[in-house]
Amino acid sequence: MDLGQFARKLQLRPRLRQAIAHLRWRLRHVVPHRPHGRDRTLIITLTSYAARFPTLHLTLRCLLTQSVRPDRVILWLGPDDLRQLPGSVRALEAEGLEIRETEDLRSYTKIIPALKEFPEAVLVTADDDVHYERHWLRALLTAWSGETDQIVCHRAHRFTLREDGTVAPYESWPHDIRNEPRPDLIFPTGVGGVLYPPGALAPEVTDAARFLELAPRADDLWLYWMGRRAGSHYRLVTHRQKLVVWPNSQARSLYAGNAQAGNDIQIAPLVACYGLPVPATRGPQD
Repeated sequence: MDLGQFARKLQLRPRLRQAIAHLRWRLRHVVPHRPHGRDRTLIITLTSYAARFPTLHLTLRCLLTQSVRPDRVILWLGPDDLRQLPGSVRALEAEGLEIRETEDLRSYTKIIPALKEFPEAVLVTADDDVHYERHWLRALLTAWSGETDQIVCHRAHRFTLREDGTVAPYESWPHDIRNEPRPDLIFPTGVGGVLYPPGALAPEVTDAARFLELAPRADDLWLYWMGRRAGSHYRLVTHRQKLVVWPNSQARSLYAGNAQAGNDIQIAPLVACYGLPVPATRGPQD
C-alpha cells in the first residue's frame, strides 16, 4: 500500500464510523438495549464546547445506543457554551439525554460536577469527539469486578519511573498498552472512557482550586493521582476498542497544550504535593 492509499484509508475510516452511527440511531427503537444489572446508578458523564458542537450529536447518539442501557447520560456545559448549543444536540433530550449547566472547569467539567452531585453512582466518563462502539459500555461493566476500589478503562499508558525513582518523561511511557502485571502502573487515558465506582477517588478530587493550580490541563493525571491516593487499582478491558475521532473535531482543541513536556510540567507539582503515586522500587516496570 503506497502513502496515498494509506491516507485515503485513514480518511474513509471516520466516514464509515459516521455511517455506522447514523445506522445505529435509525435502528435505536428496533435493536434491544438490556439493563446494566448493577445495584448502583450508572451514569455516563461528559462535557463539550462550541468548537466541537458540529459533531457532538454523533458521539451522543453512540452513547445513547449502547447495548447496555445506562441510567443517565449527562452532558455538562458552561454557561457560554450552553447558549450556543445547536438543535441537533437539543433534540436528543427527547431521547434521554440530560443537559446541565455548570461551572466551566475545562476538561474537568466532564466529571467534577457528577462526582459532587452523584457521589454514590458509578460514573463512566466519555470524550465528546469519539465514535464509541455499541458494546463500549458493556465491556467496561464486564471487566469491572464490582469492587469500589477498581477503576476500569479502555485505553491506558504505563506509568513509568526512571532507575533513580523519579518519573520518566511522559512521552517515554509505553502508550496504549494491552497488558500490565502491575495494576497500579496502569494510567487511564480519558479518550477511551473510564469507569469510576463511588469512593474510587480521594475526597479532595473535587477541590477545584487545587487541581486548577497543580494540573489545570491534565485531568487524566489528577484523576490518576486521586485514584492512587484512595488506594484504587486499575484494570484494562480485554476487548480492544478502535478509537476513531470525528473529522474536523480537532481543528481547535480547548484542552490542548499537553503535548510532550506539557504533561511533565504538571507532573512535577503533583509529585511535590502528593509524592509518587507508586512505590519507587524496581520491578516489572523496569
